[in-house]
This record gives sequence, structure tokens and C-alpha cells, in this order.
Amino acid sequence: MDVSIETRKTETDVVVMDIAGRLAAGETGLRFRGELQRYITEGSEKFLINLGKVSYIDSSGLGELITSHNSLRNRGGAVKLLNPTKRIRDLLQMTKLLGVFEIFEDETVAVQSFRA
Repeated sequence: MDVSIETRKTETDVVVMDIAGRLAAGETGLRFRGELQRYITEGSEKFLINLGKVSYIDSSGLGELITSHNSLRNRGGAVKLLNPTKRIRDLLQMTKLLGVFEIFEDETVAVQSFRA
């Protein structure tokens, strides 16, 4: 399996998606999009994507993150990133996306940031 996605909802209605493996074109990107869309359909607007165990992300994976960010921002929601690896952080910087996403190293702080 290329990717595993564990999704949970906090008491404050933040959806935390813990992703492990490769976030790339094909089935993995579709699984990410499908999981996100399921919660959006249920009315969720606050998403925290934990990238701490993502070993690889390609342009399609980045595209999924950007699409979800833009879609939710247009609805008044937000996508924030948690624990991106150095490789992912470097990729975000190289693609000039580092400033697009709020990035956190602590889940509690990240969840609390949605209240502000």
C-alpha cells in the first residue's frame, strides 16, 4: 500500500488527517481527495493535515493540498499542515508554497489556531 490515511475529528470540529506513505498521483491522491470530500460533505471546514509520516509527495500530491486549501478557503474554511518533514518543507519552499499554508509542529497548538 502506498498510503494510509487515518482521519479523526477533535472536540472543536477540526478534522485531523494523519497520512503515512506516499502522497502521489493515482490511487493515493484519489483516496486523499475522497476522504477530504467526505468530511466537507458532512459540513467540516477545518482540516489539519499531518505530514509527519509522508515519505514522498509529488506534484499531484501538492496539487491535492493546494486544491483542498483553495476550495476550503473559498467556503470560509482552512487547511493547515502539521509536522512536514524537512524534504516536504524544502519542496514547499522551492515551489513557493511555504507561505500559502500555516505550518505547525505541535498538534494541540495547531488545533487551537483554528479558534483564532
